Amino acid sequence: MASLQATRFLVSSGYSARINAAISVPKLPGIRISVPRKPLNLVEELTLRDGFTSTIPIEKSPATTNTRIDQEPATTGATVKLYAILEAVADRVEMHKNIGEQRDNWNKLLLNSINMITLTAATMAGVTAGGAAGAPLLALKLSSALLFSAATGMLLVMNKIQPSQLAEEQRNATRLFKQLYRQIQTTLALRDPTELDVKDAMEKTLALDKAYPLPLLGRMIEKFPEKFEPAMWWPKSDETEGRKQPKKVATRGKNGWSEDLEDEMREVIEVIKTKDSEDYMRLGNLALKVNKILAISGPLLTGIAAAGSAFLGHGSWAAIVAVTAGALASTVNTFEHGGQVGMVVEMYRNCAGFLTLVEESIESTIQEGDLEKREEGEMFEMNVALKLGRSLSQLRDLARKSSSSRADGTGIDEFASKLF
Repeated sequence: MASLQATRFLVSSGYSARINAAISVPKLPGIRISVPRKPLNLVEELTLRDGFTSTIPIEKSPATTNTRIDQEPATTGATVKLYAILEAVADRVEMHKNIGEQRDNWNKLLLNSINMITLTAATMAGVTAGGAAGAPLLALKLSSALLFSAATGMLLVMNKIQPSQLAEEQRNATRLFKQLYRQIQTTLALRDPTELDVKDAMEKTLALDKAYPLPLLGRMIEKFPEKFEPAMWWPKSDETEGRKQPKKVATRGKNGWSEDLEDEMREVIEVIKTKDSEDYMRLGNLALKVNKILAISGPLLTGIAAAGSAFLGHGSWAAIVAVTAGALASTVNTFEHGGQVGMVVEMYRNCAGFLTLVEESIESTIQEGDLEKREEGEMFEMNVALKLGRSLSQLRDLARKSSSSRADGTGIDEFASKLF
C-alpha cells in the first residue's frame, strides 16, 4: 500500500518517471539425492562411457563378472630389457657429451698456456742479449731454460692425446648414441619388441663403446696409426666379415624389390667405392701425415730453444737460436691445435666409416636371398637416398650415369654423397 500511495503521489505531482520493479525470490538450497545402483562390471562400464548402452550386447559370464578392473596387459620380458638398454644409452649420451666439452676445454687451455709459456721464455732469452750480466743473466737464463723445458713436456703430452681429436670423438659418439636412442624408441612405439631386437640393441651399444672409449689410459684410440683406417662403430656380422661381391638374386617384384632396383643399388656401391671412399682415404692419409709432422716439430723446436737458453751469455748465437726456435714452436703449436688438425683427421675417419656402413648395408641387403626378409624395397631406396643427401630421382640418375660411364670405359665424375 505504501508503494502504491507513493506512485500515485509522483503521478499527481507532475513527475514522469519510469519505475522498474524487480521481485527477488530467495533460492532454495539444492538437495542431491543419491540413489544406490547396481555395480557394473568392467565391460558394462566401458560401454556406458562410450555411449553404446543398447547397441552392443553384453554376455555375462563368471569370467567377466570376476574380472578385476585394475588388471593391465602383461609386459613382455623383451620390452623390459629394451627399456633397460634405453636407459643405459641415455646415460651414455650424457657422459660423452660432458666429456667432449671437457676435452674441448683441454685443447683451448693447453694451447693458450703452452703458447704463453713459450713466448715468455723467448722474451727472456731475447732480454739476455741486451747485455745483462751476473745474477740477472743467470736468473733469466735459468727461467728461460725451465720454461722451454716445461713447454716441451706439455707439448709431448698434448700431441700424444690430441685433445681436439678427443673432443671430436666424443661429439661423434654423442650423435651416434642419440641415433641409437631414437631407434630403440621407434621400435618400442611401433611394435612389441622381440629378443632379436634386444640382442641387436645390445650389440650396437657395445660396438659404440668399443669404437669410442671414454678412458684415456689403455683404451684410447691410437692417434698416429701406421695406416689410416675408417671408423667402425657398428657390430660386425658374418656377411660383412667376408665382404664378398654381391651376388645377383632373381627378383619377381616381391616386397618392393625388382631387378632394376638391385642393379641401381650395385651401381651406387660402385660409385661409393671408386669415388667417395677413395677420396676420403686419400684426404685422411694426407691429414694424418701433416699431423704427424706437426706433432714432432713442436716439441723438437721447444727442445732446441731450451738447449739454446742453456748457453745464453756465451755469444749472441745462443739467444738467436732460443728466440727463433721458440717463435717457430709457438707458430707450429698454434697451427696444429688452433687449427685442430687432429679433429680434421677424426672427421675424415668418421666420414669414411659412414660411407663404409652405407656400402655394407646395401651389400648385406641385396645378398639376402629371401626377399621377404629384406627391408621393403621402396623404403630401402629412400633411406639410401637420404643417407647420401639425394632425392630418389637423383639417386636413379647417379646409377644411370655410373652404368653408362662404365660401359664407355670412362670414370664417373660425380660423388655419391652430397652431404659432405
